[in-house]
Amino acid sequence: MHAVILDIDGTLLNSSDLDGTLYLAAVRKVLGQAKVRSNWGLYQNVTDRGILEEILDDNSLPKRIATLTAVRDIFIESLGQHIDQYGPFFEIPGAKAFVSSLRASDSHCVAYATGGWSASASIKLKSAGFPLDGIPLASSDDYPERPAIMTHALNQLGGDFQSVTYYGDGEWDEAASRSLGWKFMPVGEKVGRPQPIRSR
Repeated sequence: MHAVILDIDGTLLNSSDLDGTLYLAAVRKVLGQAKVRSNWGLYQNVTDRGILEEILDDNSLPKRIATLTAVRDIFIESLGQHIDQYGPFFEIPGAKAFVSSLRASDSHCVAYATGGWSASASIKLKSAGFPLDGIPLASSDDYPERPAIMTHALNQLGGDFQSVTYYGDGEWDEAASRSLGWKFMPVGEKVGRPQPIRSR
């Protein structure tokens, strides 16, 4: 049996740019003009929770649960408003068919592992018509570190696997896969290139 772990933004969904824009807007709404680094890749943990915790550290602000929750909730609300106004997110071409083939396979198990929050990932996946039932989802609600999120996704599948492959679109996805000793399959053209602050 083989495990396939899937990133979401930029891998399954054409959502990275908007996701980053709405995330930054939520940070600004809660923290005002707090200092934010110019490149997502400059953060140690490129996840919604990880970046936010490092922003708080950079600005000598306490990591209160209320602050983390406020940013998360505003971000999730803005995603819902965007879908209501502009319609659903779109899949990366072929992504839904790929997920369907994995679910139908007798030799593969599939899980989602995202640096985003669980609720925002579910909203986006559902809007684009991706299946949620029966597919484990690990997110930055579970851990701020991407390798830990990915490992949590794998652990939810249970059992022993002949191979573990992670599909992702960011250089941080590649680095996390390498650290875990997993196979990495790059999606798109962004891997290995610096990412501007609007994308995550």
